[in-house]
Amino acid sequence: MAMRRILMTSLLLAGWSVTAEAAPAQDALLPAAVIFATSTGYWEDDGNAPNVERAPTGAESVASPEEEGTQRHGYYKLFAVRQPDRTSKVYLQQIAQTETGPAIASTIELQEFSDLKPYVTDIRPENSNGIIKQPGLFATVYLKTDPAAEPDGWTVLIDEFGDITVEKATN
Repeated sequence: MAMRRILMTSLLLAGWSVTAEAAPAQDALLPAAVIFATSTGYWEDDGNAPNVERAPTGAESVASPEEEGTQRHGYYKLFAVRQPDRTSKVYLQQIAQTETGPAIASTIELQEFSDLKPYVTDIRPENSNGIIKQPGLFATVYLKTDPAAEPDGWTVLIDEFGDITVEKATN
């Protein structure tokens, strides 16, 4: 009986090591540094409007130039990326809905958060009903500026004109 148990354990462990090797770490769908993300809000334009209106350094546009002049629409994605010092940077993306699926239209770093060097603890949309059909975005980023402190809520608001406001939440 003991010999049988040893044989079964050996076979089981051998199977686990083969399975572990079958999924290499570089094939990760989402980088490990992305710690929180939410997709919410709605935007649309005639194709001639600039992507997210303020573009600090590091802005990246991925929309193709042949799409200019055509009606575009989509949603926003807000996400936090952990830095080596354990603080986070928060980014905002415009995701365009295209015939071939979602495509990144623009990505910007929200400098208001980077200046705080925050420890992001959560990001939540205004509601969990999915993408809304009114233009704009409202989400709350929970963060600490001191790892031992309680988190504060900060709102990210994009109005129907595309203007972005980041401010400490008031209840």
